[in-house]
Amino acid sequence: MAKQSIFGRIAQLTRANINALIDQAEDPEKMLDQMVRDYTSSIADAESAIAETIGNLRLLEQDHAEDVQAATEWGGKALAASRKADEYRASGGTGTATDADKFDALAKVALQRQIQSENEAKSAEPQIASQNEVVNKLKTGLNSMKEKLEQLKSKRSELVARSKLAAAQTQVADAIKSVDILDPTSEVSRFEDKIRREEAKVLGANELAASSLDAQFNDLEDLGEQTEIEARLAALKSGGLASNTAGQQDPAEITVTTSAYNPS
Repeated sequence: MAKQSIFGRIAQLTRANINALIDQAEDPEKMLDQMVRDYTSSIADAESAIAETIGNLRLLEQDHAEDVQAATEWGGKALAASRKADEYRASGGTGTATDADKFDALAKVALQRQIQSENEAKSAEPQIASQNEVVNKLKTGLNSMKEKLEQLKSKRSELVARSKLAAAQTQVADAIKSVDILDPTSEVSRFEDKIRREEAKVLGANELAASSLDAQFNDLEDLGEQTEIEARLAALKSGGLASNTAGQQDPAEITVTTSAYNPS
């Protein structure tokens, strides 16, 4: 029963589709680790069962060989006893008939033992053949399991490597994403915009300052014109006083006099 059980386990494991199991697993790495442990344990059990089966088979084969050898030996003994009986009968001496019968009886016993050994050897042959078939299947299944185990280990190593690579790629992607979020070029661009606004502000201030200077110069021009008006008014008044003291002056002269104060 134990042999059949381990044989069933070997058959089940050798038929397992590793790729399908990996695809269905929620955590392929853990599943592969468990499968590696299961296969390793099953291989150890299979090796033990196969070793026991082979041991039993070898015992059967040894018993069969001993039975065959015993049958041959008993056959030889029967032949020797029969010849001895024939010799006694051929001699014709006193008591030879009794000795002949005795050796014939021994020959019969030897023949009986020969038949018994032959029957035992014959009955063991089907069992030996069956055990040989079982051992061959177990060996084939064991080799298949070992191949599957190597495949599992290879898959696991590949999966672990791919997992580490994926983790590294994810880390790089996250780093790139964080760089994109804190893009230094965007910071430089904002700083440049700030500088441009400051420069524009300076330009505006300069323009405003220039406008103020123009207004001041305009005020100066207005002040100069007002001063000239005041001077001319004073001149007019001075000329009027002089005409009162020296007599009436010719209007043409007044015109000439006032024109002398014209800056143009």
